[in-house]
Amino acid sequence: MTVADREREDGAATIAVPIVDSPPHEQPVAWRHRHLLDVDVLTWADIELVMRTTDAMREVLARPIAKVPALRGRNVTILFYEASTRTRVSFEVAAKNLSADVVNIAAATSSVTKGESLVDTVRTVEALGAQMLVIRHAVSGAPHLAAETFSGSVINGGDGWHAHPTQALLDLYTLRSRLPGGPGASLEGRKIAILGDVLHSRVARSNIWTLPAAGADLWLCGPATLLRGFDVWGVRGAADGRRFHVTTSVAEALRDADAVMALRIQKERMAAGLLPSLREY
Repeated sequence: MTVADREREDGAATIAVPIVDSPPHEQPVAWRHRHLLDVDVLTWADIELVMRTTDAMREVLARPIAKVPALRGRNVTILFYEASTRTRVSFEVAAKNLSADVVNIAAATSSVTKGESLVDTVRTVEALGAQMLVIRHAVSGAPHLAAETFSGSVINGGDGWHAHPTQALLDLYTLRSRLPGGPGASLEGRKIAILGDVLHSRVARSNIWTLPAAGADLWLCGPATLLRGFDVWGVRGAADGRRFHVTTSVAEALRDADAVMALRIQKERMAAGLLPSLREY
C-alpha cells in the first residue's frame, strides 16, 4: 500500500502533491497551514502528517535521481540574516529535491548592508518572482512580520530566541527513527534530556512543545542563570497539558535518559554576567 493509498483511506484530502516522478501518483494532503512559523500552531495530526511525508521522501532520496516534481516551476527564496551552513544548505537541497528553482540571499552581501528594511527586502524578492520564502533572522518575530508582508508561504528557519520549528520536527523524527522500537517508535514515557544554554535556545523552545506532545518525559538542565523562567513554565505545563522538568543537576537529568541533546553556549545572544566562565560551563 502506498502512502497515497493510506491517506485516501483516512479520507483527508485538501491539496494534491505528486510524490513520484513517473507515473505521477497523487498524495492527498490534509495540510491547511499557509506558513510554518512555529510548532505551537500545529496539531498532533499535522505533526504525524509531516512524519509520514518524511518517510515517503526518504524512499525518494534513496533513488538514483532523488527528485520529485512537487515544486516544479516554483521559486523558493532562502533569506538568511544570520550565518548558517547546515540549515541553509539543507533547505536548498530539500527545495531542489522537490524540483524548485532556488535563490539564495545572504544578508551580509545584500542591500541590507545599505539599510534596507526586512519589509522592503521581502517586497523586492516577491516582485522578482519569489513564491515561497525561507527566512532566518536574529530578531524574534521577524518571520511573522515577513508573513504579514509576503503573499506566498513563509517558513521560519530560526528567529532569535523564539523558535526553530523545522529543527524541532527533525529532532522528533530522528528520535522516533533511532530509539529502540524502530522507525516511528513511540516516545511515550521516554526520558529526553536537553542540556546546556536553554535560555538562548530557539531549538529548545520548539522542542518543549513537540517532545511532550509526543509523550516524552522531557528534562531541561543547565546553570540556573540559563534556565530563568523555564522553572515557572515547567510547572504551568507544556503542549497538550504535559509538564516537563527543570534541574541544575546534570546527574539527575542524565539518570536513565533515553536520549540527550547538548546545547552549545550561544555567545552571540548572551548578555554579560550569566556565567563566571566558559570553563565552568
